[in-house]
Amino acid sequence: MKARKQKAIAIVLGGGKGTRLYPLTMDRAKPAVPFAGKYRLVDIPISNCINSGIRQIYILTQFNSASLHNHIANTYIFDTFSSGFVEILAAEQTNETNTWYQGTADAVRKNLKHFHDQNADYYIILSGDQLYRMDIQEMLDRHISSGAELTIAAKPISREHATGLGIIGCDEDGIINKFYEKPAIDLDISDYKVSESFMLASLNKKVDSSNEYLASMGIYVFNAKTMEEVLNNDKTDFGKEIIPGVIHDRKVATFLFDGFWEDIGTIKAFYETNLDLASINPQFNFYDEEMPIYTHRRHLPATKVNFCNVSSSLASEGSIITNAYIVNSIIGVRTLIESGASLDGVYCMGASYYETEEEKQANTRKGIPNIGIGKGSIIRKAIIDQNARIGDGCRIGIDDIPRQEGDYAMYSIHDGIIVINKNAIIKNGSVL
Repeated sequence: MKARKQKAIAIVLGGGKGTRLYPLTMDRAKPAVPFAGKYRLVDIPISNCINSGIRQIYILTQFNSASLHNHIANTYIFDTFSSGFVEILAAEQTNETNTWYQGTADAVRKNLKHFHDQNADYYIILSGDQLYRMDIQEMLDRHISSGAELTIAAKPISREHATGLGIIGCDEDGIINKFYEKPAIDLDISDYKVSESFMLASLNKKVDSSNEYLASMGIYVFNAKTMEEVLNNDKTDFGKEIIPGVIHDRKVATFLFDGFWEDIGTIKAFYETNLDLASINPQFNFYDEEMPIYTHRRHLPATKVNFCNVSSSLASEGSIITNAYIVNSIIGVRTLIESGASLDGVYCMGASYYETEEEKQANTRKGIPNIGIGKGSIIRKAIIDQNARIGDGCRIGIDDIPRQEGDYAMYSIHDGIIVINKNAIIKNGSVL
């Protein structure tokens, strides 16, 4: 009899309320936040799984999941001859529990009964708010060959960057023997330095000040039996509670990853990571035909550019840009930019639909701007969410005026970045 092939399923942690990304998460789940002009954050881990041959994927979420459901349902449709699926598991009340997910580990624990249906040998835990490209199958192979019960993906970093991350200590074979969560900058953690032999064997690189420590990426491969055993308690978080205990009690390996990796869970990180994609030499390469990033097919026309000055920018399909100055910016799908507008350091998420001429005329009579960027508006260092209406002659982020951090009726200011809310109406001549 032919032996059963070992099976792995992926579990993407969608996060909670996404307060660090507010107001982008005001009425959508964090994985559904538009990214890079035409994608959603959740497309990154799903694409990594598909490119690695892992096609049974669960997304765990609990807040504002309607737009996420729509995106998943319209994008990831596998043929009937495949056993692949991408399924959302939102928090639910059952006879056993009536509470929300209390943390990453609790979210996985409450869905174990759903995972059991797949009879998997390995569970792959992924984050829904990171930008990276990884061959997850390679990590799974490392896990199996090491004989470990858990493998943690780790990024080599400098001591300077170690303060905000969980730091892994391992032996020359990559077996983890200690873990420290966010060590203070003045704390001596020299005994956590990675060995030269392990670095050479894993990445064919020598150890120097830029890569002498290993940071947990929050990406895990568990033996199925092990994960169910370590979740048989009331601990709620993987990074703070579950992982330290597993390292102490069981064999845990590390998998070194040396590509681009960025946690984009804050407004500042989200803004900077997006704009870097439009630079001349971006740190992350979307132009990789071997491992593409997938998203929803919209069947939109190519972007039309009329008499514009555009530099170091990305323009997604379906946009119409007329007589505008655009630099260091990202233009999302269906964005309409009128004559004389100027954008510098702006991520404009675009629109989810086109307005008809009748709708435009009706809005004009009411004094409501059309969706998009109005004539002569000047915008700097801003995120403009979907379907926002920026009127004519607006000045956003331009004038040297006091700007108090916080959330307002139509916009927010976080880390000095102005975020225009989804569906916001910014009247003609507004100054923000």
